[in-house]
Amino acid sequence: MENTIIDIVGYAAAICMVSGYLPQAIYTIRTRDTEGIAMPTFLLMGLGSLFFLIQGILLSNWPLSITNLLTLICAVIIFSIKIHNDYFKKRH
Repeated sequence: MENTIIDIVGYAAAICMVSGYLPQAIYTIRTRDTEGIAMPTFLLMGLGSLFFLIQGILLSNWPLSITNLLTLICAVIIFSIKIHNDYFKKRH
């Protein structure tokens, strides 16, 4: 029973994390608008996802691993578009 509750909480956290990142990633990919995105925030959130991904792999915790792989991918996409936008804005 206790493991079931732990699993439910883990899956709920996974849904919340992916649901939090995905809309921003979709918006950024569609519009390329990164003006309101704070670079340090997404860098730290991406690093946090990377470390949680590593922890999930080391613990063989697949919900943790998959969730943080998805959030890391979203963070990398958003970060990349932000870097691209900031670089080209400075050049023009």
